Amino acid sequence: MKTITLSAVGDIIMGVAGRAMPANDGRDFFAKVKHLFLADLVMGNMEEPLTDDTGYVKCRPEQTTCNQFRVPPSYAKHLKDAGFHLLNQANNHGYDFGPKGYTNTQKALESQGLKHTGARGQITLVDVSGVRVAVLGFSSYPRDNSLTDLNAAKAVVEKAAGLADVVVIQVHWGTEGADKTHVKPGTEYFLGENRGDPIRFSHTVIDAGADLIIGHGPHTLRAMEVYKGRLIAYSLGNFAGGRGLKGEGNLGWGGVLKATLDAQGALVSGHFASTYFTSSPGVPQPDPQNRGLDLVRKLSQQDFPSSGARFDVSGAISTL
Repeated sequence: MKTITLSAVGDIIMGVAGRAMPANDGRDFFAKVKHLFLADLVMGNMEEPLTDDTGYVKCRPEQTTCNQFRVPPSYAKHLKDAGFHLLNQANNHGYDFGPKGYTNTQKALESQGLKHTGARGQITLVDVSGVRVAVLGFSSYPRDNSLTDLNAAKAVVEKAAGLADVVVIQVHWGTEGADKTHVKPGTEYFLGENRGDPIRFSHTVIDAGADLIIGHGPHTLRAMEVYKGRLIAYSLGNFAGGRGLKGEGNLGWGGVLKATLDAQGALVSGHFASTYFTSSPGVPQPDPQNRGLDLVRKLSQQDFPSSGARFDVSGAISTL
């Protein structure tokens, strides 16, 4: 049986230009964790633009909860050197420096041979060891594939399924906060924004032809579910804070998910390796305490008693 292995991490911030940048200009940023990435296709959620300052003002003076992030375009090389192949732009920070910053990010990634996904209607095709893989990014923002319009989501996934053997969904959803670990039926909101119905969306797009769903957005790890033989990671949490994301408690716990799929997209096996970072310097590293794994294991059992992924002590998915 032919199989491919895909790996993914959650939110990535490498630094905040003009405020807090990593040591050694970021060259060693992923040094402690890149051995965990090894897979046929390595993906991450790029939670900031790769751009010089475009002059775009996102945050108004009266907004106390607004953040605007970026790192220079040269940081695309650090992603390449770490082993990434594809980055998702469909999130609430992808447009932090406006349309020019968004396209500058794409150019920076492309200059290093990296793929990107997330724009409305964008289906990113990747040849993975002879298997055609389509990757699509979704969020609640109009520039991206829509998380909240299920008919539109179904249509674009069906189109992708007609072009590829395997369809992977990157999706930025859900309310935010250290106490927002549980997945519940129904729509989630954050600061008045409709952040989607994660369970309904996931099941809808899998019914339409999706094979693997990689969630992020709540800034904390969440449960994993197996639905119709397809794996749903409801949130991989924060992976790298770069002094832009808080790292206290479970906000600093993340991990690397590896999923081995057959050539038709069915889950064959999986593994989760725990990582963590602290608020400063916000650099990811392996977690010998396996706090992320323990949390994901517990949440999967609690939120999805009959369909939750089951993990053994090493992080392998042991019951599908």
